Amino acid sequence: MFNLKPPRSLCFYITPTLCLLPPEGYFQTLICNSEDYKNTTVNHDLHYITWDTPPKQHPRSLGLKDYRKMVLSSRPFAWKFEKNDPVLDKIDRDLLKRRNGKFSFGGWCSENGKKKQRACSDFQGENYGVLKPGTGSRRLKTLLTKLISARNFTKRQCRL
Repeated sequence: MFNLKPPRSLCFYITPTLCLLPPEGYFQTLICNSEDYKNTTVNHDLHYITWDTPPKQHPRSLGLKDYRKMVLSSRPFAWKFEKNDPVLDKIDRDLLKRRNGKFSFGGWCSENGKKKQRACSDFQGENYGVLKPGTGSRRLKTLLTKLISARNFTKRQCRL
């Protein structure tokens, strides 16, 4: 379990550079500076982010024109979006299967590794099925498999 209270020596490292450390890099910085974890981590934050050229202080806001590249990136998170941007409705509708601002109901399925049996929760609401792995989970599996492959793993570890 990762202890969120950093050691005193790490506090000395972070405090002087706090204003230079964006929130999305906080945990990567802690982990990559830890002797216990730096050689067991893949330095990838799983976010789809686009920057202006040359880069400005903050990432570019994502919109409908970024949707296809965002999905094809296989990254499960994206940043940043403007409030009420139409791309958010498209994500809700096409990827999350949400309608009218409601939650996506379903259940969870898991697979027993030895027997290859699928076990699903009992929840099945009216007009809703059980949440099963879909194209998004396959994209994520492909990304994670690539990141931890023997060929890529050491290249993607923390660099100090």
